[in-house]
Amino acid sequence: MSAQPLAQPLAEAAASLASSAHPLAQQLGHPLAASAASLVQSVDWLAVAPPLIAAVVALGVLVADLFLPESRKNVLGWISVAGLAAAALMLLPLLDGDRATFCLTGNGTGTGAGPGSLTGAPRACSYTADHFTLVIQLLVLGGALLAALLSITTLDDDRRRVPSGEFWFLLLSATAGAALLPAARDLATLIVALEVASLPAFALVGIRHGDRRSAEAALKFFLSSVTATAVSLMGVSFVYASTGTLYLTQLAQRLPDTPGQLHTLAQTGVVLTLIGFAFKTAAVPFHFWVPDTYVGAPLPVAAYLSVVGKAVGFSGLILVTVVAFPSYADVWGPALAVLAALTMTVGNVGALRQQATRARSAVRLLAWSSVGQAGYLLVPIAAAGYAKDAQKAIGSTVAYALMYAAVNLGAFAVAAVVGRGRAGNRISDYRGLYATNPVTALLMAFFLLCLAGLPPGIIGLFAKVTVFSAAVGAGLGWLAVVMAVNVVIALFYYLRWTALLFRAPEGETVRHRIPAPLTAAIALAGVAGVALSGAPQLVLRFASTGLF
Repeated sequence: MSAQPLAQPLAEAAASLASSAHPLAQQLGHPLAASAASLVQSVDWLAVAPPLIAAVVALGVLVADLFLPESRKNVLGWISVAGLAAAALMLLPLLDGDRATFCLTGNGTGTGAGPGSLTGAPRACSYTADHFTLVIQLLVLGGALLAALLSITTLDDDRRRVPSGEFWFLLLSATAGAALLPAARDLATLIVALEVASLPAFALVGIRHGDRRSAEAALKFFLSSVTATAVSLMGVSFVYASTGTLYLTQLAQRLPDTPGQLHTLAQTGVVLTLIGFAFKTAAVPFHFWVPDTYVGAPLPVAAYLSVVGKAVGFSGLILVTVVAFPSYADVWGPALAVLAALTMTVGNVGALRQQATRARSAVRLLAWSSVGQAGYLLVPIAAAGYAKDAQKAIGSTVAYALMYAAVNLGAFAVAAVVGRGRAGNRISDYRGLYATNPVTALLMAFFLLCLAGLPPGIIGLFAKVTVFSAAVGAGLGWLAVVMAVNVVIALFYYLRWTALLFRAPEGETVRHRIPAPLTAAIALAGVAGVALSGAPQLVLRFASTGLF
């Protein structure tokens, strides 16, 4: 067969590449070199330092576990805590301005070229360390640090059934993925980060050897998450097929101009992608795995999932809705509003139905409460679909997430203290806690009042007011009414638990000895809650200024 028919198209393609190549590549005089130069990506190591440090420490812990004797395995926990603290400190040099890396390089920044053109498309980056990224990474790394402090005591108490080396490797790996996700600015990186954050979490839930409840919880978590990933991947593939790009900023520009024959495919892709992230946020009706997973997992893992896992889902949902799919706000805005109403109602009613004498009712109530809190977090995202200033609405979600992370981790830390003396960890076990551990009881009452939105938990009240204002400002009056009803429902079970702390104890009193790591976790959560309550307006300003 003659190669002559192929020569002319290949020559034309080479000439086209050469004409749009990087100037240096054009000087090289080779069309293939020009094409390669246009695909070279920059790497800013400082920008990627927070997730990178967590990943490197995870590998270091895994290797060190091979050489450390059993009696010295507890040092792995302190190495992990130090690594998470170092990753969080690396956020400070990034505060001076937005940084982007893994960027496609091209000559132009206009929009005149067709789909897939590097010269006509805006500069596209896979990783961006902007204000939104830094706030969520602070939440993720701070939450993981407190969960790690809780884990040190848990592993000491249960070292026979929980292998410490594997535990710390999985926790740090999941944290690395969670810290990567808010910086992702293309759908491929977003999905990879989501799975890096999720896959180790399955193993963490079921890591306790010989525990049937733990294995069952891990299986439910695994099946629900795999389903969410499959749905998301199908949606991403449809979006890519209809637009020819995975970069979020380019998707926002190209989706409104999708050709008619691909319009249905693009709509289906957007819907499937949003459904997949709704699974990750534990929104109703995709919440069924939460109560059993939290109860079956080791308590520090449940605390980690309630804060860091939730941050992963919501940051991903914010990126795909507000950044990538703003042109479909008329689709995801009403859908998220309905999901928010259902989620907060089902979560709060489920928490209200918990019996104080039921085994593990304290953790189960916190699990249902986290579902209800997820509904509140969805409200501003839904409002962003209606509001003119979407960034301000998203700032309400970020501010609420910061409040929720601090006080919810504090509540789990106190639950870990009580659980050491009362294996059943019933709500009734907290009766008379003030008589035996007054400081711990006062902090638990403060955490519960913050979650309820009552003084002296000013930050909880402030966060709920900002969410209300986001709903009302977007014209979602009916959603604000639903939220008000749910806040009243939540007041009942939060106040009932709070009152129990100060009642006279029944039977023999148990004084709970608090190890140093648990004391540090409770103290850090308490200081964060009090500091946020002292200056609540700074939280909203910090969370909403220049997010994207």
